Amino acid sequence: MFQALSDSTRRRMLRELADGERTVGQLAEPFAMSLAAASKHIKVLESAGLIRREVRGRTHLCRLDPSPLSNAQRWLAFYEAFWTDRLSVLDRLLRDAPTTPTTDKDADP
Repeated sequence: MFQALSDSTRRRMLRELADGERTVGQLAEPFAMSLAAASKHIKVLESAGLIRREVRGRTHLCRLDPSPLSNAQRWLAFYEAFWTDRLSVLDRLLRDAPTTPTTDKDADP
């Protein structure tokens, strides 16, 4: 999923889909790309489980599936809390550490 999100084009496509379903052509339009190129991006998003595609005749409609994003958010939140806690401990240790006067080797005695 993170590989799918690493591309700015695919992130923008997901933002478009957050407003409702779009055709492949509608997703390709803001990027001035071919339908084939847009379809490759969409396949990556589909493989990551981030979108669902429905074929209606010759029209391919794409819809956002936010559930994998929710799982990723929980995963990221765990590590955010983990590192925030570790950095807070480090901050306390550094603030509580005794300060040692520094000597300037170039200063006159």
